[in-house]
This record gives sequence, structure tokens and C-alpha cells, in this order.
Amino acid sequence: MAASATDPRALEDRVVGLSLAVTWPCYAIGGLYVLGPVLGVTLTGIYLLRAYLAPMLPGAQRPPGIPIGVWIWIAGMIVMLISLLVAHFANNLGTGQTIKSTIGWAKGWGLFAMFALAGACLRIKFETVIKGAAITGLISLLLTPALFMAPKVGLPEVLFVSPLKAVGGPGPEFFAVQLYSINPGDGTARWRYFTPWSPAAAYIGNLYLILALEDKRPVWRIIGVVSALAIIVLSASRLGLAAAMAVWPTAFGVSQLRRSVLWIFGSIPTFGMALFAQPILIKVNDTLDAVRGMRADSNRVREALGRIAVDRWRTEAPMWGHGVVENGPHYVEYMPIGSHHTWFGLLFIKGITGVFAFAIPLLWSLAEFTLLALSSPKGRAALAITLLMVLFTVGENLEMLIYLFWPGLVVMGMAMREAADRRTEEFSS
Repeated sequence: MAASATDPRALEDRVVGLSLAVTWPCYAIGGLYVLGPVLGVTLTGIYLLRAYLAPMLPGAQRPPGIPIGVWIWIAGMIVMLISLLVAHFANNLGTGQTIKSTIGWAKGWGLFAMFALAGACLRIKFETVIKGAAITGLISLLLTPALFMAPKVGLPEVLFVSPLKAVGGPGPEFFAVQLYSINPGDGTARWRYFTPWSPAAAYIGNLYLILALEDKRPVWRIIGVVSALAIIVLSASRLGLAAAMAVWPTAFGVSQLRRSVLWIFGSIPTFGMALFAQPILIKVNDTLDAVRGMRADSNRVREALGRIAVDRWRTEAPMWGHGVVENGPHYVEYMPIGSHHTWFGLLFIKGITGVFAFAIPLLWSLAEFTLLALSSPKGRAALAITLLMVLFTVGENLEMLIYLFWPGLVVMGMAMREAADRRTEEFSS
């Protein structure tokens, strides 16, 4: 039952809508990195308070039970924390570093479970997330011409770094107000919008594209799609462009699999592809080589960081990892080992335990949302969001960007609730 405007249970709905709507104003003061964790903790606190007061509340106001999908995410993120604590103890990193890393877990991996819980067990509407994202999309679109002209008229890349960086974070770029960045390889401009770096903008742009395509308001849907595509294109991220072309079509195709006519017409191009498989594969391989050659230096650094992470994980800390981030040598430009890749980062910092702690919830969500997508818009959106996460694990450390990607986790939580409710209805009938 939808909460009315006067229903106090709609508080979280208003909080989520407002948090999305103020994305740009909050970014303008360098506060987005603070907003994400504060929002996650606030929503979790609302749920825990309601759960504690449940015996004193009317039946309709009691929070629902936690779906199994959310429990799996909670368990996975708790295992992440256990891995962190064991690694710190095994590597003698000290109490101060352990406390610091635990706070980092709460601002990163812990938010995966918090936002999924909020989406599943609080009165947050799917439409609220879509409308909030649409407002941010409109502002992004209106600012695009000014951002595009900034490097051409000689404006600085970074306007300022917010004093809020004093709260602590991965780096100053998370608190900086930036107009653009210059690619050191070829001197071309790339745009970051309200994210810390350009590939992150492509990641978030793809999330907003998914949400825009679910908007039932035609004008706002067009605005959202155009805005998201502008962010993706101007970010100049190869992975972002690939995601825009693959993620939503895949999720939409899955959602249509119950239609028998799709199987009939789909068999024709499938048969044709089988006949011409070899030339198609050659062409795809040539295209991938060309894309990889666009920024050879970037690929070299990423691949070297991956090799270092895997080698040191295997030889030094295979089970629990090293516990903390370490900078690489000179030939990888001193970048953190395991950065630019979620799985390599997990192997190095949290070992094989951390990999399974993330992989199992991710695989569960893929399976659950694939089934739900056959009959539900929420399931379709959640499947697309999960596919996007999977795709970007090979190009980004997702933990560092959850403070921006949280609307996707909220939608995934909503889909977990719907899937659990349907299973209950089927079992009851």
C-alpha cells in the first residue's frame, strides 16, 4: 500500500527523493562523499528503529521481514568486515589502522547492504527514485554546454577542494569541484560531471540511463536519456560506451523472453550468425584491438596493476588479503595496487574470502532479477543495474563509488522485496 503524503512512514521516501534532487547543489560544496554514507546510515537507522518499535505499532505500520536476497548481501558484507579484521590482525596493522579501515568499510562495502535493506524494507517508491534521478539529469543537461566550453575558454580544471575533505576519504578528488580533466595521453578533454573521475561519470551515467528508460513520463524520459548519453559520451569511457550499448538491451531482451514470437524471430538472426560466425568474430576482435589501442598507456598501467595484485595475493596473503591499500611502483605511476578493478582489489585487500563475499550476492541477484524481469519493470531495472555492476567490476573499484551509485542499490532492494513477496504468494496458493 502506498504511503500517503501525511503518512509518517513516507519520511524515507521524501529523504531519498530530496537526496537525489540535491545531487548538484551538494556536489557544488564538495559534499556528495559525505551525503552517501550519511543517507545509508540514516535509512538503516529508520529501519532499525521501526523494527524495535514494531510490537507497539499497528500491524500495517510494522516493517516487513528482510528478504533472503538482502540477507545474502548483509552476510556477504559482514564477511567482508571479518576478512578486514583478520587481515589487520595477521599483518599487525595496529588498532588505529583497524579502526580507520572499519570506518572505511562502513562508508564502502557496508553501504551495499544498507541501501539494499532500505529499498526492501522501507516505504521508498520506485517512482521517487526515477523522479529524483530525472531532476539530476535535467540539471546535468543544462550544465553540459557550460562544462563543454570550460576547457575551450581556459577555465581551470578544478575550481576548489571542499574543506569537507577533513572528514577523511580516498583522496581530494572526492571533495573537489571539477569542470573537466585533460587526458595526459593525447591532451583531449574529458568530463566528470559530479563524479571523481571520467570513467566513474560513465558508470553513473549508465545508471541514470537505466532509470530514465523506466520513466513513464515521455518528456522526462527523453530528457533523462539525452542527459545520460551526454554524460557517457563526454566521459570518453570505452567501458561506459560498451555498457550503454549492451546493458539495457540485454535486460530488456530478458524481460521479453516469455513472448513466443521473440523466440521465432530471434532464431533467424541466430541461424545467420552461425553461418558467418568466423568473419564476425574476426571483426569483433579487430574492433576490440582498436578500442584497446585508443589509450595504450592506460591499458598498460591497468594490466600491470592487475598482475601485481594477483601475484602478491597468491604469494603473500591468499586467504584474507593484505587488509589495506598499497601504492604500486614507479612503472604503474604509484597508483594503488588493485585499483581500477574490483576483483583484483578484493584479492589484494581481502583475499579469496572477499571475492566470494561479493561474488555470491552478485550471482544471487543476477539469478533472482533474471526471473523477476520476465514480469516486472522493477525486476528489469534491477537486472540492468546488476549487469552494469558486473560489467564495471573490471574497470572500477565499485566500493569507492557506492556513495554515487546508491540509487541502484535501493532499486535492487525493491526488486528483492517484490521477488520475495511473489514467492510467498506462490507458496501460499
